[in-house]
Amino acid sequence: MLAALCPLLLFGVGVSTGTGAGTAHAAAKSGTATAPTQAAALADLLRADPVYVTDQLPRDVPRSTAPQFKKLAQRTKVPTYVLVLPEQGVGSDRLLAAVHDRLGRDGLYVLVDDMGVAEATAFGVRAPADDASTVALYELPYDAGPLLSFERFTDVIAQGGEKAAERAEAAREKHGETGGEAAKMHIDPVDRDNQSFVTGIALSGVPLLIVGISPYVRRWRRRVTGAGAPKAAAPKAAAPEAAVPRRLTARRVEAGAAVLVAGAIALGASLVFDQETSGAAPPPTASDLSSRVERVADGLRKSGPVYGDPESPRVLDSAQRRELGDRVAEFGRGPVFVAVVPQLTEDESAGDPEQFVEAVRQKMGAKGDHGVYVVADPLGGSIDVVTYDVRIDANLIAFDLPDSIRYGDDDDRSADHRLGERLDDLMTFLGKAPRTEQPETSSLAMDDAPDPVEENELSPLFSGDFWPGLLVGAFAAGLVFGIVAALLGLLRLAVPGLRRPRTTSTPSATTSFEAPPDPSLGYLRRTARDELDALAREFDQQDQQDQAALASAVRTRVWDCLDTATLLADRDPDGHIDDDATPADLAAAVVLARAGRGALVGADKTCCALNPLHGPATGWRDAQYAPDDQRLRTIPVCAQCRVLVSVQPRLAYTLRLTLPGPRRGERVPYEEVPGPLPAARDGIPQLIRQVREYAGVQ
Repeated sequence: MLAALCPLLLFGVGVSTGTGAGTAHAAAKSGTATAPTQAAALADLLRADPVYVTDQLPRDVPRSTAPQFKKLAQRTKVPTYVLVLPEQGVGSDRLLAAVHDRLGRDGLYVLVDDMGVAEATAFGVRAPADDASTVALYELPYDAGPLLSFERFTDVIAQGGEKAAERAEAAREKHGETGGEAAKMHIDPVDRDNQSFVTGIALSGVPLLIVGISPYVRRWRRRVTGAGAPKAAAPKAAAPEAAVPRRLTARRVEAGAAVLVAGAIALGASLVFDQETSGAAPPPTASDLSSRVERVADGLRKSGPVYGDPESPRVLDSAQRRELGDRVAEFGRGPVFVAVVPQLTEDESAGDPEQFVEAVRQKMGAKGDHGVYVVADPLGGSIDVVTYDVRIDANLIAFDLPDSIRYGDDDDRSADHRLGERLDDLMTFLGKAPRTEQPETSSLAMDDAPDPVEENELSPLFSGDFWPGLLVGAFAAGLVFGIVAALLGLLRLAVPGLRRPRTTSTPSATTSFEAPPDPSLGYLRRTARDELDALAREFDQQDQQDQAALASAVRTRVWDCLDTATLLADRDPDGHIDDDATPADLAAAVVLARAGRGALVGADKTCCALNPLHGPATGWRDAQYAPDDQRLRTIPVCAQCRVLVSVQPRLAYTLRLTLPGPRRGERVPYEEVPGPLPAARDGIPQLIRQVREYAGVQ
């Protein structure tokens, strides 16, 4: 059925496929015969060899892979014609039909681009082309590469129609619109940097944690065992020389365990992160990288100053080529060479027209030493010009070439990008360019095209971000060590059986509150409500239980804190936080409420200078207070902040409280916000006075 309809379909679309609507229109208008179409040129190539691999994609599909495509094509058991070309865009399905019409041979026609199998159609043979294309599309990730995509395609073709249909349906259900995409097969350089960074963190952080925390864990376990065991007769004291070897043995075991863990991490990372390349492209040979350049240079030498790529859509008809040739012959500043060839990131010059022109010029020898080189892209539509030793201002070409010539009109959607008209305009522009006294050459201060092998190689795992990862891992180990030590210390204080025997009086009670350094408005509203309720409840309970125990000064302080906090957050007061309360007012209310709660347990001290929301400070430490101020200031800090400040005083500013600013996403340090909150640095009494002045209450 399909084979019977092909002549009818090709009658309507055959010409437009090869030449484009714009070219056909130009040919009809000029009354001349069009140049051989893209489909005709491709049919001639397939007539010589049923598998054709372009020379325009050496970075993704080198021509040296042609034998592999041929071997895979034999699996289909039907005549198979394969075209490996750059992405053709719209009309790629019609291209296969046009090629089949001109070749005149039935078989399975497959179009492969740099991503994989793009189109496939069976003409006069039984082959599940659509199902095989579906399987190759859904079962493989986008980075599988064209060779693996074609291999999967031929495998499905070889299974026959029934199995191919079942497999295609299963692929649609698993990876279709409602399913997930197949996991990618390769990683990029960013992924490798992340792997190196994580490996460095683990390789330094985990062994350091083992060495640092193990002594604390051993002592904690001894205390737990001692606290839970019944008392017995005291054994004889161990000799000092016997205790020392035991401690040394434990430390050696811990150090050995850390070394073993480090080795296991390094070996495991090497086995897990074993990728060596960032893509599926095989390394191209020197012949792969020079093939297209030699072809274009040979065409310019033998066929005249205008060379059109036979693999690409024809964008210049015979009349346009003849007219362009006449304009080039009349140009009096030097020879002009026009190459109508695609410029792709996958080609030998990585899509750089100047690199391409320089390579072509070198291949042309003495004939190409001087002249104007024009590269017109039939796929993208761009025009680039490079001059060598001609009497034209090189800056004029580089900076003053009109965009209408270089890129075309923004609303131009013609198949030929109006390249014929634009090249004619280019020759007019060059002819009117002022003549310079001395020949000039375009500025070619360019780097060499990236080596495709090096470009595809991944950096070694133990390089790059691995070294910063080691530093971060060491810092993280120190931070975790400090947190664990603090938690074990708090646990020792909370569990009577774990406390060390004390020879001095018990210190006064302290209170520490949790609070992030960058609270949101919602967090501040919830916390202000909870803290006001908690302070009122605790104040009432303690006052009722033991009025005598609650000193008059403490009672006054707690009442002042409750009163001023309510003034800021609930001015009505109706038991609800005001809707118009600012973040600074809510934060000040939380600080006052927590200061009042601290006063109830005897912790009436200055607030933590880094984050007043943490409540009373427990000591003074040297810390860097601001990121742009390298000085170390002695400031009061709470128990939470003291852990980091003691280990990394230069990072103390990361814990400083910031509040939402007037602009979206802006954060403002708490001491710079309007209102009474900055007075918290000077003590709770000063904050209370500032709040009353702020609220107009004496």
